[in-house]
Amino acid sequence: MPAEKQVPSFDQALSELQQVVRTLEGGELSLEDSLKAFEKGVALSRVCQQQLLSADQKIELLLRGGDGSSEPELTSFRAAQSTTVAADEGRKTKT
Repeated sequence: MPAEKQVPSFDQALSELQQVVRTLEGGELSLEDSLKAFEKGVALSRVCQQQLLSADQKIELLLRGGDGSSEPELTSFRAAQSTTVAADEGRKTKT
């Protein structure tokens, strides 16, 4: 059974991509080795792009209000705490 490839973290992929770029810019690789390095760089670039897209989507979800609007839902800590306490007390009196 082939081992699954582990996707590197964004920082690891970016670091490797920077190293690939430095190696290619050095100009000392053969054409074949340059193509292999370029291929690796493209793959690393795609990993970085995918992780940035995923992070962007998470940020959008966090900023979106609970009703699906594009406006953030901001509530003061005390107001949120009061609502939670009132809801808890309501459940206690019903039982």
